[in-house]
Amino acid sequence: MDIIVTRDGAGYSADWGSGPRPCAVGRGGIGEKEREGDGITPLGVWPLRRVLYRADRLNAPRTALPLVSIAEEDAWCDVPSDSNYNRLVRLPYASIDERLWRDDELYDVLAVVGFNDDPVVAGKGSAIFLHVARPDYTPTAGCVALKLSDLLDALAQFKPRDRLVITGG
Repeated sequence: MDIIVTRDGAGYSADWGSGPRPCAVGRGGIGEKEREGDGITPLGVWPLRRVLYRADRLNAPRTALPLVSIAEEDAWCDVPSDSNYNRLVRLPYASIDERLWRDDELYDVLAVVGFNDDPVVAGKGSAIFLHVARPDYTPTAGCVALKLSDLLDALAQFKPRDRLVITGG
């Protein structure tokens, strides 16, 4: 069952068959993602690659997707000139900006979205995740974010071939 993200009045919603739920998208809205750091949530249909979670904060979420616990040394490379651009890396690492082990709860559980990963195009955009939203659903840097309970509910229903469908309407 795909998760479909659409504009819903002044905000955005996500639906995976359980009815629409509020979500946050990038500060640049939904559109054609062209470059790193543009704040755009990429319009299109994207596979869900795997789920990462903080085992020190949550029990392993129920999901049929591949599941891996996040370590303190985990980060995501978002430096376009780096050979590991848009990939998981381990700290210490010379050029990283996106630590997965955060002080806040936003990455306590996340699904890695298959955007710009097959093949990776340097500078097109990285670290697109489905992750935990801030309480007020403020915009993300380009990810889709849900309330923790909604995210866990969605993950429990996803199958390995399910996708994140981001629409413009």
